[in-house]
Amino acid sequence: MNGCEIMTEDDKNPEYVDEMDEPCDECGAKGEWEKDESRGETWCKLCGNVSQAFEIDYGKDWRVFSDGEGASQERTGMPSTNLLHDKGLTTDIAWENKDYSGSAIGGEAAKRMNRLRRQHARTRVRNSTERNLVLALGELDRLAGRMGLPTSVREEAAYIYRKAVEAKLVRGRSIEGMVAACIFTACRRSGNARTLDEVGAYSKTGRKEIGRTYRALCKALKVRVPPTLPTEYVPRFCTDLHLPTKVQTTAMRMLEETQNHTAMAGRGPTGIAAASIYLAGILEDNRRTQREVADVAGVTEVTIRNRFKEMCGVLGLNPDDPASSKTE
Repeated sequence: MNGCEIMTEDDKNPEYVDEMDEPCDECGAKGEWEKDESRGETWCKLCGNVSQAFEIDYGKDWRVFSDGEGASQERTGMPSTNLLHDKGLTTDIAWENKDYSGSAIGGEAAKRMNRLRRQHARTRVRNSTERNLVLALGELDRLAGRMGLPTSVREEAAYIYRKAVEAKLVRGRSIEGMVAACIFTACRRSGNARTLDEVGAYSKTGRKEIGRTYRALCKALKVRVPPTLPTEYVPRFCTDLHLPTKVQTTAMRMLEETQNHTAMAGRGPTGIAAASIYLAGILEDNRRTQREVADVAGVTEVTIRNRFKEMCGVLGLNPDDPASSKTE
């Protein structure tokens, strides 16, 4: 059977038969189950309660009896991805001048293959929209690579950019600015927060243009972006400062204790995260200077000092000597 394999009564699965005879958990009726093979579920005809009755096998649909035999039977390619302008659905001609058996191709055959490759590469881009996607996704890959972002964030950013192209938001705006705004949006939505200054440092545009494009993007596409939490910055800041895990744990614990306090309301998340790391370093006897923390967090030393005093007041610590007033 091609595709997924659905187990039925003929598979002699005792669990399947028992579940069909069992009463419904909601209404208590017996023998009122209805099968839905397209979804792999059973549901009660009286109350609508859904119960898993048979399984769907997403594995390969052929059997392998020896090592290495499955490789020759593979007939599936890479999954579709938003990181390619055609989502990876078109074929590609490899740049190795070899035939099907691995022998080298030379002479007129090699020249003919080079011409075919060039023509094939041109036909993959059919219109101006795809040409725009080729340039934008190349810039997205470069910018995400410089920032060290995972594939999930890149996929999210590419999806947002495609929606922006469909909404014609790219007209009148630079590709670099729109790509940077999409990456900034994807980072915030995935909990992998980056500041505008960090994105602007690697982008070919400035902080102001990224901010303007980001606001226009969220308004036009109605993208829901959750507020950034200070806890999203702490792991990365601690890594950049080469601080041990215990400092990061202490900083995270203090942020959880102070997150709902009115004294910390309306404060910038990067400043709060920087102050918690500075305070945790003092408490765990692994200090970093305010200047070092400020350079990593992208805030000023004055901001760290103000947030530090506010956090000490909430936690009941002495700002002049927090370690001496530390409670066990």
